[in-house]
Amino acid sequence: MTVIEIPDFLAVTVGIVVFFLGAFLTRKIAFLQNYNIPEPVSGGIAVALATWAAFVAFGIEINFDLSTRDYLLIIFFVTIGLGARLSDLIAGGRMLLILLVMTIVFIFLQNGIGLLGTTLFGLPSSVSVLLGSASLIGGHGTAIAWGPTIADQTGFSSAAEIGIASATLGLIFAALIGGPIAKILIDRNKLKSDEHGNLTVGIPYESEKVIDQGIDHINLMRVILAAHIAIILGYAANLVIADMGLKLPLFVPCLIVAILMSNTIPHIFPKLPWPAGTKSLAIISDYSLSIFLAMSLMSMQLWTLAGMGGPLIGILALQVIATTAFILLVFYRAMGADYNSAVLSAGFAGFTLGATPTAIANMSAVTKRYGPAHLAFIILPLVSAFFVDLANAFIIGFFISL
Repeated sequence: MTVIEIPDFLAVTVGIVVFFLGAFLTRKIAFLQNYNIPEPVSGGIAVALATWAAFVAFGIEINFDLSTRDYLLIIFFVTIGLGARLSDLIAGGRMLLILLVMTIVFIFLQNGIGLLGTTLFGLPSSVSVLLGSASLIGGHGTAIAWGPTIADQTGFSSAAEIGIASATLGLIFAALIGGPIAKILIDRNKLKSDEHGNLTVGIPYESEKVIDQGIDHINLMRVILAAHIAIILGYAANLVIADMGLKLPLFVPCLIVAILMSNTIPHIFPKLPWPAGTKSLAIISDYSLSIFLAMSLMSMQLWTLAGMGGPLIGILALQVIATTAFILLVFYRAMGADYNSAVLSAGFAGFTLGATPTAIANMSAVTKRYGPAHLAFIILPLVSAFFVDLANAFIIGFFISL
């Protein structure tokens, strides 16, 4: 076995190349753009398959240093916060509450399917959460955290590996089904965006070849400076929160600080140019999200799934079918059955099977084609990146105790 370690700087460079590969594939393969598959997804999965082939054919294992990826994630969430208006948050209060309720209901459903699957395949019942919300809604971090606990409790030594494998497969499915679900809803119901202005993330596909986008180096530097100030303040806030005994991902306080900054500074200093709603902000947001997601997907070690076999594939297939049916039959209608609901449906598929960045990438691909949906980009991160982690922890504990 030959192991090749790709250092951080080179890994970021490869991530950029992977994004351009995905952009090339999206423009050459009509299906990818028609069904709103994000560029970093198509490129990242293609590279992950290539590294898998290198592992199988030549015994070469490629590992990427992903240190900068975490910085890009924080930058992305800060740019979302910088574009958030308090009036939108107030207007979206009802939708945020419904989204939270729908997510909690789905956590129970997801773990119920995991429990059904473990019963059918003769696995310990506690493993159900590793094939449910611990790995899917929770992602790799939650699966890694709960895996050893369940292994000790049940004596099932492969619990941790199953959780990680489930999170990996879930991420792939999350990136592939969100866009098609939104397309079905938008086309079937003839939905259109009633919002004007720039997109929250990125620029529309039809505008990408236009040279004059109102973007210059000064505007880009304003965005980067505001984002870095928000990160510094968010980091300080996170230290205070940690001293109080509450552990949060760093991007959560950074997102909240960015929202506060964007709803106070422009009023205190009305003549100060502020990046909210600008194309420069959308470009920085799109860049950080795209490279983060490209790096996440290209670094997947798909060969680790080979030994998991039928039970994992079977239960994940059930989860994907249940997610699609829940969104089409329940979620879309509960959220209002309008354009914002369709965009949120793509995001809901993204984070209930994968992660919040996947959800945002799904929604971004949809809005690049169909038009803005600003409220969706505000309320989904607040639910998926903050409230859901707390609810998920309690529900996972409940199912393990059964």
